[in-house]
Amino acid sequence: MWNKENIPELFARLREGNIVALSRAITLVESRNPEHQPAAAALMDAVLPHSGKSIRIGITGVPGVGKSTFIESFGMHWIERGKKVAVLAIDPSSSKSKGSILGDKTRMEQLSAHPDAFIRPTASGGSLGGITFRTREAILLCEAAGFEVIIVETVGVGQSETEVSHITDFFLLLMLTGAGDELQGIKRGIMEMADGVVVTKADGQNLDKAKAARSEYARALHFLPPAPSGWTPAVKIASAYNHTGIAEIADMVESYVLKTTLNGFFLQQRQEQNLVAFDRLLHEGVFRLLFNETHFQAQVNSIRQQVEAGSLHPYSAVAGLVKDISVRIK
Repeated sequence: MWNKENIPELFARLREGNIVALSRAITLVESRNPEHQPAAAALMDAVLPHSGKSIRIGITGVPGVGKSTFIESFGMHWIERGKKVAVLAIDPSSSKSKGSILGDKTRMEQLSAHPDAFIRPTASGGSLGGITFRTREAILLCEAAGFEVIIVETVGVGQSETEVSHITDFFLLLMLTGAGDELQGIKRGIMEMADGVVVTKADGQNLDKAKAARSEYARALHFLPPAPSGWTPAVKIASAYNHTGIAEIADMVESYVLKTTLNGFFLQQRQEQNLVAFDRLLHEGVFRLLFNETHFQAQVNSIRQQVEAGSLHPYSAVAGLVKDISVRIK
């Protein structure tokens, strides 16, 4: 059973870089058990002064783009540069079974076996934005454990995918060749959010197509408004199979960090992300508090039956609940 008394030992082992302790710490903060929350909060308080010293990279891409293969090659390159790499790989949960395959460690055999790497596959649990409810906390725990590059692999490209920008410093969008067709399926918000675009599988007979796609994507980025970071997104080509183009992408990330650190955007974005995390956790906490109240649960269940039967519109139902809550607070 987790309690505040367990935390000093767990924290000490975490700071030593113990992988088992890191895994247990992430499991603790991911727990929805109310009895675990005081211990999780104590752990995050202890971790905070030792976090924030990594490069946080969000990576997403269209289906079939080869995210896991790219991330393995990308992660191994950072390790060759002397960095410790953590990969938080989010697998989509089934809306029916609520289950998830969690197969990323099997797809990254070389990286998962390296002593300077940590891979944590986690089910999305139905959360929006391509990340889990506790991905940000997992990032802080990895940083406290000494990992210097944190890669967040999201579930895929979609309208809600922009949430990843709230927890990472650099957002990398992986694309395939056939830019004209692919661009039609990409939301404008995803393109505007990207700090870099990579055309993958740029090898063999596909190399010329990848170069053509790079030109198409670069042209599309040219029409987007300037980024508040002052950074001009670039388009690269890469082959994870041949390990080509990977170093240039890592150089691009480091150039971004240097530029945004000098112009103040890097710190500003981190501070804004802290507030986003506070608002998200506040909403979640208040929501959980309400639904743990027996009278409110009964009231919601009664209204749900009316909504299901079609005798009450969902909009009116929620408006009535909000009004009732406001009266009770006063």
